[in-house]
Amino acid sequence: MLTESKTMTDTVLLTIKDQIALLTLNRPDKLNALNYETIDRLMAHLDQIEVAPDVRAVILTGAGERAFSAGGDIHEFSQSVGTGANTAVRDFVRRGQMMTARLEAFSKPTIAAVNGLAYGGGCEITEAVHLAVASEKALFAKPEIRLGMPPTFGGTQRLPRLAGRKRALELLLTGEPFRPARALEMGLINMVVPHDQLLAAAHDLAARIIRHSPLAVGAIITAVTRGLNMSISEGLQVESEQFARMVPTHDLGEGLAAWIDHRPPVYSGR
Repeated sequence: MLTESKTMTDTVLLTIKDQIALLTLNRPDKLNALNYETIDRLMAHLDQIEVAPDVRAVILTGAGERAFSAGGDIHEFSQSVGTGANTAVRDFVRRGQMMTARLEAFSKPTIAAVNGLAYGGGCEITEAVHLAVASEKALFAKPEIRLGMPPTFGGTQRLPRLAGRKRALELLLTGEPFRPARALEMGLINMVVPHDQLLAAAHDLAARIIRHSPLAVGAIITAVTRGLNMSISEGLQVESEQFARMVPTHDLGEGLAAWIDHRPPVYSGR
């Protein structure tokens, strides 16, 4: 059984309800900036969640009313930069890229509930997760150019894949903020909802996913995530492999039998 973390001094809070883990970035006085401790804590929670049978999906949001995450902690990051490229890459870049890669390839569905500012690393988390719901009060930006640097948590790679090269380059090269409507049009998020309905909408989306076989959900996530970086023929092979893994499972047999018998399936995750 996964233990919840609700200590208000914790940089990432964890609560669980109806098989859905809610992870809350918890530095509201710093606009939930991603310092090294926060990233490490988030990764530790993901490690626990992935093997927890009582958790089927993950929602990630930010504490407070102002921000999902304003991005990397500039004060901490600048200290790493001051010690040289090797240290900055090791402590900042690799840590951030490992975080977004972990969210992107996570075996259970990850959903961002973007409640406010999603700048820099906060926007890159939104790019990396499987699905995203945004409050009408959310605001996105790729402001790293204003610091004299490119994005470092995957933003130069994932945003062009989501939005297209020219639209991504406009945002990356100007650093100008953009509203949820544009994020939706570009494919960065799945829906925009009233601010007071944000978590309810994210939970509803998660619930509509976890009613299905967890094995099938994981297979789809794996096939899509791996296939995006392959040729179509290689991706089709991954798709075939994921299907083959499902053939001997109880869940596939149950899904087929339930459809034939005109009854709701009862999945076991085996």
